[in-house]
Amino acid sequence: MNTLLITGTDTDAGKTVLTTCLAAYWQTYYPDRSLGIMKPIQAGKGDRELYIQLFSLSESPEEITPLYFQTPIAPPIAARREGKLIELAKVWQTFNRLQQQKDWLLVEALGGLGSPVTEELTVADLARDWRLPIALVVPVKLGAIGQAVANVALARQCEIEIEGIVLNCINPCSDEQLADWTPIDLIESLTGGPVLGILPHLADPKDLTKLAQVASNLDLERLLRGSYSGS
Repeated sequence: MNTLLITGTDTDAGKTVLTTCLAAYWQTYYPDRSLGIMKPIQAGKGDRELYIQLFSLSESPEEITPLYFQTPIAPPIAARREGKLIELAKVWQTFNRLQQQKDWLLVEALGGLGSPVTEELTVADLARDWRLPIALVVPVKLGAIGQAVANVALARQCEIEIEGIVLNCINPCSDEQLADWTPIDLIESLTGGPVLGILPHLADPKDLTKLAQVASNLDLERLLRGSYSGS
């Protein structure tokens, strides 16, 4: 599998940070290998525009984000408000084409695994149906342990393959805060999954050199699984 779905425990957990770190690493150390980035559904400006700005992607804006809504709220509500349909067939066709074309495809989810994609489906349903392995981003804050446990439980219920958990310092974090809010041994014990590393708070989230360096400190073997050979 040459595809990784990056999801989080909630909105603003740090999915975009992990995606940009991994993309920067790939384009730095594998410049001859093709990279694809996809944000299947976006409501409001943000991620797609950032990816176009930062990376040399041989993708059109419509390939990066097949479904785009102007209103920055949950897609089913945004679609209803704008009088549009959520055409998942269109998203699937784009995803399937990119997956065949790219050596590595990063797919950034919207919200957490329980976030709605349509009136009937969540991100977890999409990951299950499309057989996407996930990296779960957990923000370093009070309550993070419970959020990690709940999202991993949902993933296991839906039989989604979990490559691992990445902790993200949404604000500058001390070692004491990391130990108190997101103790790695406890999270691994409760979830049964590995913590692959910690993303520090980035003063400049657009510094590609720093982003690649941060990614190199993660356990990349699991996240890059299948991508070396393009399989």
